[in-house]
Amino acid sequence: MDNEKAKIAKLIDENTEQIQQLIHQKIKIWSEHVVFSSYWWLAFCLSIIPWILWIVFRKKQSSDRLMHAGLFVMITALVLDVLGDQFGFWYYRFNLIPILPTYFPWDLTLMPVTIMFLLQIKPKVSPFIKAVIFGLLTSYIGEPIFHWLGIYVTKNWKYTYSVPIQILIYLIAYYFTKRERYDKLQ
Repeated sequence: MDNEKAKIAKLIDENTEQIQQLIHQKIKIWSEHVVFSSYWWLAFCLSIIPWILWIVFRKKQSSDRLMHAGLFVMITALVLDVLGDQFGFWYYRFNLIPILPTYFPWDLTLMPVTIMFLLQIKPKVSPFIKAVIFGLLTSYIGEPIFHWLGIYVTKNWKYTYSVPIQILIYLIAYYFTKRERYDKLQ
């Protein structure tokens, strides 16, 4: 059993070394060709400007509820993006930060801020209608634009696959904003 454990440990160690070498290579490419390029500046602006707009135009009295939903969206988008990248469904070029396999502006800004705005605009409109609109717009307009720009590269993924995922993310975020009761911390 110890011999088998040693073989597995050796394989894992070799694989980790290969991954670390590839990450160093990726950082080198990024530092020589991507950082401060027009694509990098686009990512930088897309990471900051939507948050500035949200701070200015958000419903101040609903900030906590919206941020709760936004945090859920960020975490979910990051996890799904990492999984999609690692399983070879898609990948991103021209990252803001080279060691992240996800597109920082999409996961931590565009998705959550867009959902937070949609949640606060016309709150009486059916969340299902808003979710479908969000799913269709992000899947058939947002993703193709990033693909056209050469930032988002699909391998084994179709935009249509994203629609139900985007709808579900919106609906769960909506659910978080409707929570009426939180127990006090004791």
